[in-house]
Amino acid sequence: MAAHGLMQRAAGALTSARPSFCAGLGRVVRPSLVTKSPVAVSDSHGLNGATVATDGKPHSNGYSFHTSSPFIFGSPSAEDLDVFKREAAGHSARDDHSPVSFSTSASSSASSTHASGPASTSTSAPERPKHKYPRVLLKISGEALQGKNQGGIDPTVLNLVAEEIAEAHHAGLELAVVVGGGNFFRGCTAPKGMDRAQADYVGMLATVMNAILLQGALESLGVETRVQTAIEMREVAEPYIRRRAIRHLQERRVVIFGAGTGNPFFTTDTAAALRAAEMNADVFMKATKVDGVYDCDPMKNSHAKKYDKLSYRQVSLDGLEVMDETAITLCKENNIPVLVFNVMERGNVLRAAQGHSVGTVVEGF
Repeated sequence: MAAHGLMQRAAGALTSARPSFCAGLGRVVRPSLVTKSPVAVSDSHGLNGATVATDGKPHSNGYSFHTSSPFIFGSPSAEDLDVFKREAAGHSARDDHSPVSFSTSASSSASSTHASGPASTSTSAPERPKHKYPRVLLKISGEALQGKNQGGIDPTVLNLVAEEIAEAHHAGLELAVVVGGGNFFRGCTAPKGMDRAQADYVGMLATVMNAILLQGALESLGVETRVQTAIEMREVAEPYIRRRAIRHLQERRVVIFGAGTGNPFFTTDTAAALRAAEMNADVFMKATKVDGVYDCDPMKNSHAKKYDKLSYRQVSLDGLEVMDETAITLCKENNIPVLVFNVMERGNVLRAAQGHSVGTVVEGF
C-alpha cells in the first residue's frame, strides 16, 4: 500500500511538471536516494514503470538504449517527490526568462543534426546525363565478332566492341546485350542429316561462349557485368530471371544474355527483340558491319541506296533484310524502335543513344 501511494504521488508530480522538466527527470534521480525495487530509470527515457529487471539489467525488447549515463535502479522516495515538485515549480518560473536545457546526449545529437543540415548519408544521387534512349538493348552478331577471320573471335574486334559498350556505360546508359553465335555455329546451316532442334541447341551454346568472352573483355575495362542464360548452366552464368536482370540494370551493371530464347527454331534477333520488350528497353540497337539498311547488299552493289528511316510496314513489304519477321513483329507490337548501325565506327553506340543521326531507324507504322 505504501508503495502504491508513493507511485500515485509520483504520477501527480509528473503530471504537474512541464514536459521540458520531464525530459530531464533522469538527471534529478540520484542513486543515493533510491531503494532496491526493480524499476529502471533511464537518463533520456524518464521513469520506465513497465520495465522490470530480473537479471540486474533493464529489459530493452530487443533495442539498445544509447544514453550518456548508466541506468539507475530503484523507485523514488517521498523526499525525492518533494524535490521533484520544488524543481518543477522553480523551472516553471524560470522558463520565460532563463530557459534551462535538460537535453541528453541523444537529444543534443538530434538538435545538432538539424542545425547542421542533413546527414551525409542522405545525399542525393547525381543527376544522369540526358539521352534519347536511356535503356538500350544492343544486339551483336557473331559474324561481327569474328572480324575478317573465317570463324571464331577476332580479339581486336572484341576489344573494340567492349570499349564501345564501356564508353556508353560510363556515360550513364543502361545496357543489355544479346550476342549471336554465328562465328562458331549456326543451327540453320547444320550438316545434312542433323536434327534441326539439336543443331539450334548447339548454336545456343555458341552464343554463351561469345557472352563469356565479351564479359571478360568488359570486366578488364572495369565494367561490372553479369551473364544470364536461357538454358541453365549455373557454374558459368546466372539463369535468366527477368526481375533480376532489370535490377542489375538499375544497379549500373551491363547484362549479357546468352543461349537465345532457350528454344529451337528462334533466331538470336528474335531473342533480342523479346529481351528488349521484357527489359522495357527504349530502343533495339542492332550492331552490324554496315552503317544501316540498304535496298540491296552494299558489299555486292556499289549503287545500293541507304535508308535513313523506315517504317515496320515498309520493311515487311519491301522484304528488306533488317532481321527476321518474328523479331520485327515483336518490336512493332511493343513499339520499340530498331536502330541498325555500324559498330566498327568508334563512338557510334553512344551517339546513337543520344539521338544523333547514326545508321537507319525503323519505327512507326
